[in-house]
Amino acid sequence: MNIQEYIESGILEEYALGVLNEVERAEVERIAREHPEVARELNSIISGLDAYAQAHAITPPAEMRDRVLQNWQQAIRQPQQPAAAPLSGDGSSATPRMVASAPAPAAAPVQQEAVVRQLPTQESGSSRTRWLVAASVALLLLSGIGNFLLYNRLKQTEANLEVAQTEQSRYAATQKAALNERDQQLSVLRNEAFRAVELKGTPKAPDALARVYYNAKTKAVYVDVRNLPELPTGKQYQLWALDNGKPVDAGVLATATATGDSIQQMKDIASAQAFAMTVEDEGGVASPTLSTMTVIGNL
Repeated sequence: MNIQEYIESGILEEYALGVLNEVERAEVERIAREHPEVARELNSIISGLDAYAQAHAITPPAEMRDRVLQNWQQAIRQPQQPAAAPLSGDGSSATPRMVASAPAPAAAPVQQEAVVRQLPTQESGSSRTRWLVAASVALLLLSGIGNFLLYNRLKQTEANLEVAQTEQSRYAATQKAALNERDQQLSVLRNEAFRAVELKGTPKAPDALARVYYNAKTKAVYVDVRNLPELPTGKQYQLWALDNGKPVDAGVLATATATGDSIQQMKDIASAQAFAMTVEDEGGVASPTLSTMTVIGNL
């Protein structure tokens, strides 16, 4: 049993006011005998009720005593009136059977103040006050924690929204760039000024296939990979233009280009009769490694 909860339940005040039945009173008395703190609280409540009753008792006016005594004296002095006796057969009055007594005067009412049903003592009231203060503090703390959590959630939501907006803007920019690139690629493919050069696989990579679009007027070069072997780490494909048998660097292929995901514009070439592709270190080299030639094609 939680003694503090039992004390604060109000049953001790009901016991002191006499509103409990016999079973409930016996239970309170048993618990008070077993738990000294309950007995002390019960005695404190009873003492508090007695003190309250004494503090609020009303003393009758001094003249009330004299008025009451005077009423009684008048009643005693008033002569008794015998009841009329019935006549006998010979006309004489019969012996009276009953003597009427004077009615007793009604006592003047005395004002009494109704006893308050429950008045906790200072000690029990302070315990309840402490409980209310603790509950208020707990509610305040819970409210503060709730506000703090809501504030953090709001900030997190704002941060997530900002990240989502940034990602959306980046995605939109990427899509716009991709569309522009596609439009440019389509313009290259549909431009009759560009000549398509098929680069077929060498014995080293017979299934390899790529295509070069070369505009002799603008010197522009584009490469479109159809199928190239996967490169080892640290390696990169490099395109070469063969001008009168001399290799001219046309640039290295990006990863997306090497996997066939896009058409890449390469370095401008002034003159060329053929194009070839080799496997070189990342970043490219000044002279091609002929042993790694993968595809080659003539104009």
